[in-house]
Amino acid sequence: MHYKIVIPTRMTSTRLPGKALAEIEGKPLIWHVYQRALETGISANNIIIATDSLQIKIQAERFNAQVMMTSSSHPSGTDRIAEVATKMKWDNETIIVNLQGDEPLIPANALQLVASSLHHQPLMGMATLSTSFSSLKEAQDPNCVKVICDENQHAIYFSRALLPYPREAITLTDCQNEQTPFKRHIGVYAYRAETIKKLHLLPSCPLEHYERLEQLRALFFGIKIQVTEISSPPIHGIDTPEDLIRIRQIFSNRKAILI
Repeated sequence: MHYKIVIPTRMTSTRLPGKALAEIEGKPLIWHVYQRALETGISANNIIIATDSLQIKIQAERFNAQVMMTSSSHPSGTDRIAEVATKMKWDNETIIVNLQGDEPLIPANALQLVASSLHHQPLMGMATLSTSFSSLKEAQDPNCVKVICDENQHAIYFSRALLPYPREAITLTDCQNEQTPFKRHIGVYAYRAETIKKLHLLPSCPLEHYERLEQLRALFFGIKIQVTEISSPPIHGIDTPEDLIRIRQIFSNRKAILI
């Protein structure tokens, strides 16, 4: 199986501006994300950092990453990747993994799994991942996106709210049972090039606007998304200044253990 990894990133994050170059253990965040892509074992020639920032481009080229400058007008990472797929003239069936530029601890097996899931579902345009919640606090956190699926593990909806809405109080057991509909979405996607080009041409939808979740555009316009569950949830990425502090501490602790 062959696939590409594109890492869309920018400097103008609303909750943490400039986070792509925030230092973790002396390296910028984007360097750590790029290492996760390399750990999948695919060639560096199949990994592209897509950005509209000259600052990010300069930093990424210092560690020999392949960088493509993209438009600053893109409203989402999906649109940025679509520009890459078009410029690279990738075949419609090419599988592209979207590795968000704020996930420095996403495991390589998660990237491999989402690509494999799409590869084995030839009628699907997209694939993504889910996992169980580790705490009730996490289930209620709007920064932890939820996904609910049908019987075929096709996504029905994604939301920052707790879905489905529990009319009665829920417990952690309710969130971790194998049959539970409460699932945390893992923000890594695989697309066929044809699908991502189509998404780029579609207008944004009200759901996407209100939830600030770009994957809702696909569902709104009838594109099916395959959801595959992973048993071990990855460590959540960086959305806020508090997340950056947490991730820095995790890296520091790991370094201490190795020493």
